[in-house]
Order: sequence, then C-alpha cells, then structure tokens
Amino acid sequence: MRKRNWRLIAVGTVLLVLAVLFFLSMRDMTLWSNDPVALMRTVGEVSGAVGAISLVMIVFGLIGRKAPV
Repeated sequence: MRKRNWRLIAVGTVLLVLAVLFFLSMRDMTLWSNDPVALMRTVGEVSGAVGAISLVMIVFGLIGRKAPV
C-alpha cells in the first residue's frame, strides 16, 4: 500500500490556482501594454510552465511512496 504525500498535493494545488489567477489577472494589463500579443504570449508560457509543474507535483503526491512495513 502506498502512502499519499498530502503536502506535495497541497503545494501543487496552490501553484495551479496561482498560475490560473496570474493568467487571468494579466489579461487586464494588455490594455496598457505596447505589445499585447507579446505580453500574453509570455504570460501564457510562464503560467503554462507553472501549471505543468504543479500538475506533476499533484500526480507524484497522489502516487506517494511505499508505506513502511
């Protein structure tokens, strides 16, 4: 039986929420940007990378580690 790592799952979930909030909050900044396409491309890359890392953390946390015998 494997033991889930709840800390890793919690940190991954928080990072995923922060990545989504960062993406959504930066949409409003395009009004004042000189190049909104480049801004959103950069924001999308950053939030996508953080979202992918958080999903990997959640999966590893759900897989867990072997419980001591």
